[in-house]
Amino acid sequence: MKKLLLAIGFVLCAAVQLQAQKKSKIIVEHSDFADINQIEIPDALLLRGNVRVSHEGVVFTCNKAYYFQKENYIKAFGEVQMVQGDTLFLNSKYAEYNGEVKQAYATGNVIMRSPESTLVTDTINFDRNVQEAFYNTYGTITSKENTLKSKSGRYYAKEKKFRFLTAVTITNPKYTIKSNHLDYYTNSGHSYLFGPSTITSKENFIYTEKGFYDTKKNLAHFLRKSYIKYKDRRIEADSLYYDRNREYASGTNNVKITDSINKGLIKGHYAEIYRNLKKQTDSIMITKRAVAITLVEKDSMYVHGKKMLITGKTGERIVRAFNNVRFYKTDMSGKCDSIHSDQKIALTKMIGRPILWNYENQMTGDVMHLIGNNKTEKLDSLKVLNNAFIISKDSLGTGYNQVKGLNLYGKFADNKLQEVDVVKNTEVIYYMRNDEHELIGINKNVSSKINMILDKNTIDTITFFNQVDGDIYPEKDLPENARKLRGFIWRGDERIKSKDDIFPPEENEMDTKIQAAKQKEMAKEDKPLTPSKETLDYDKNHPKPMVK
Repeated sequence: MKKLLLAIGFVLCAAVQLQAQKKSKIIVEHSDFADINQIEIPDALLLRGNVRVSHEGVVFTCNKAYYFQKENYIKAFGEVQMVQGDTLFLNSKYAEYNGEVKQAYATGNVIMRSPESTLVTDTINFDRNVQEAFYNTYGTITSKENTLKSKSGRYYAKEKKFRFLTAVTITNPKYTIKSNHLDYYTNSGHSYLFGPSTITSKENFIYTEKGFYDTKKNLAHFLRKSYIKYKDRRIEADSLYYDRNREYASGTNNVKITDSINKGLIKGHYAEIYRNLKKQTDSIMITKRAVAITLVEKDSMYVHGKKMLITGKTGERIVRAFNNVRFYKTDMSGKCDSIHSDQKIALTKMIGRPILWNYENQMTGDVMHLIGNNKTEKLDSLKVLNNAFIISKDSLGTGYNQVKGLNLYGKFADNKLQEVDVVKNTEVIYYMRNDEHELIGINKNVSSKINMILDKNTIDTITFFNQVDGDIYPEKDLPENARKLRGFIWRGDERIKSKDDIFPPEENEMDTKIQAAKQKEMAKEDKPLTPSKETLDYDKNHPKPMVK
């Protein structure tokens, strides 16, 4: 008896399942004329005039239709329209619909409309089960902000998303986006780019191989091999954020800003850039192993600071560097607390405990000014103001040549210090040698002014002016404690001898970690960006006002 009850229960469950799986029939709601013509259209109901049929929430209207009742299939002709609620409207000259598999096919001047966009193409397929439409006959999509054109595309109705895996162009009044792999959300205007993609506008040109662009807010985030190029500047980084409304960009990790006009390069691991298009000026803040590299004749100058600011327009830029500033050039290096450099007047101020090495000469003072020549693009002169002090090692011995005074004024020739004037309360200790490099004696004196001519980066002649008081001492007659002027500090161990020495150890460690992380990331399989929560929840967070 129990077995019999179980068998009956099984049969009943199977019957229920079969009934659930059974497809509902297409319903003919209206037709001016209906006819069956087995010769013209075998096994079909011929419908003419104001035809209206429906099937599970979708309504078809047309001028004429063939309804194959056994197959649950319909062919529609003339002014065909398929309506799915208030979310999808599909118009065409001809369409087919299979009620068994819930799939539609439309061709001939196809227009597919949703509340957010309109697609015009020749032929389209629509699968109601997954709510996806596909076309492969060139299409144009228009929305309030943009026009999209592509050879093929797929529309996901639930997500309100178009996906393009062939060439697609988005045209906006402000810019044009081109890509071969793009996801475009019609409700939010969010675009996800993958593979070589470009964004071209009057102001700039953007390249990326993985990125996001909000076409409504004009905000963007670019990741792989991305850069923003202006007429005079190119900005690249591992990660770029861009706000077109403010012409603001920020870069994170391996930031590189190239100034094509001034032959300059700025690098670091975080930067912010503002552009003023009306005034043609910009401002840059860069930090985390920041370095500014400029070409001086055929040599490069490297300047580092914990934080660097570059402002102004082309030809009138001002560069400021803060906190433990260091710089290097093959014939010159130095460091100070901060630097202020004005491109227009070619003046660079070293502020706060400055020290400068020019070949074997160490120079210190309270403030230093380096003056350039904008025409020749070479160093012109040097000023050391207050407590000027020059020290260089004696070429053969263990002593030090020293010159000190209130101020120092130097002249450069071919970027080499050629002539130096030291004025007010000057003091000298100078190891004098003959042509055979034999020590003649040690010159120690005071005067009101000193002039030095340098040759091959060493003192060739030295001239003393006014109130000269001193003598040339044999080496044995001048004790060791008298061979150094007051305030003497030799800082040769601090000298910056290469462009790598300008960075402190902690910033080099940070750079090593960043490069290792990048290598690890680049080794991974490259995949498109995952849509953000803002994109997926756009309708939820932006509900449409209720219609009264």
